[in-house]
Amino acid sequence: MEWLEKRFHLRERGTDVRTEALAGATTFMTMAYIIFVNPGILSKAGMPFGPVMVATCLASALASLLMAFLANYPIALAPGMGLNAFFAFTVVLGMGVSWQVALAAVFLEGILFILLTLTRLREAVVNTIPLSLKLGISGGIGLFIAFIGLQGAGIIVKNDAVLVGLTSFRGNLPAVLALCGLLLMVTLEHYRVRGGILLGILAVTLAAIPLGVAKMPQGVFSLPPSLGPVFLKMDFSQIATSGFWVILFTFFFVDFFDTVGTLVGVASRGGLLDERGRLPQAREALMADAVGTVAGAALGTSTVTSYVESASGVEQGGRTGLTALVVAGLFLLAMFLNPLVSAVPPCATAPALILVGVYMMTGIRGMEMEDWTETVPAMLAFFMMPFAYSIAVGIEAGIVSFVALKLLAGKGKELNGVLVGLAVLFVAARVFGLH
Repeated sequence: MEWLEKRFHLRERGTDVRTEALAGATTFMTMAYIIFVNPGILSKAGMPFGPVMVATCLASALASLLMAFLANYPIALAPGMGLNAFFAFTVVLGMGVSWQVALAAVFLEGILFILLTLTRLREAVVNTIPLSLKLGISGGIGLFIAFIGLQGAGIIVKNDAVLVGLTSFRGNLPAVLALCGLLLMVTLEHYRVRGGILLGILAVTLAAIPLGVAKMPQGVFSLPPSLGPVFLKMDFSQIATSGFWVILFTFFFVDFFDTVGTLVGVASRGGLLDERGRLPQAREALMADAVGTVAGAALGTSTVTSYVESASGVEQGGRTGLTALVVAGLFLLAMFLNPLVSAVPPCATAPALILVGVYMMTGIRGMEMEDWTETVPAMLAFFMMPFAYSIAVGIEAGIVSFVALKLLAGKGKELNGVLVGLAVLFVAARVFGLH
């Protein structure tokens, strides 16, 4: 225990081993879906399901371990949703590129991230985002998470007339269970029951099995498949083509700002920003993400990135890298205990995401509402994340509008070169259709 205290500074951050363990378990439960969803998506590109599942667990464990020991932050990492879909459906199936070549693009993207992190450019981007935008980004991630949770619960569904709509609850047991789970989690949180979100996930799972919404686990232990079919299978033969670099740039662009947004949002909610609104250890956190992407490509999976679901662990009191260390350990265990992990239905984890989203949205209370050149960009970031279904797009909208409004209002002195450069980059990318 003393080693954990010295390594992770638990007392300094107002936490303890039990709290961190509960936080890690909660984060893992809310993001464990990636163990099966990621190989399911990448298998559409011709990659074998079993080996990709193993690669997903190993890459997630390694990257989360790096976050724990390099940055001491309660942020877990895994192959990113959206990026895996781009990998499979746009690059491989749409452009006719082999998955081996796509892995090579992901691998080089990670190398580029490592180089940029060593030069502190990525750190500069994180720390030059104004506080108002940080609050808007954090709140926007909350709204985004809540939206994802409502979708995962089957409460919000596709509606061809108005894009989205409310489901019919009649006979819709998953949606009803998700609502009951949300009420239970809120009640437990109201009474300050430690691990309330995790208890809610387990309760809904247990209720879902006899109702036929979830299946009884078919055993507890299973040996993982061989990693051989995907390990070190990158193909660099297309590196001299322009198409290869367009693919690499797209991976790079989305991952860069998804990671920035997640770090800022989760750290803001966890009270980990300093008095100037900067993120200490930003360089180390970004390095964990970069090395995780390189290792993930070598192991055989798409881009590894920081997960917004880490906010669920933060809400359970996670404040240090011990939370991420617990997540890493659970990902390794999941390779052998996947029958148990696969028994948790989406309707059990969805209410956790909704509740965490609500928590994160409360951060906008600290926003300065008097200055519209601060408020409007922050709120654009807030709204665009769920509506565009992208953290990166929300950051883009916030930064471009912030720079534009400051210049139009004659407040150009409040800008810095990094913000202006990012705004120009965003606009140029849109004009030339680079993302």
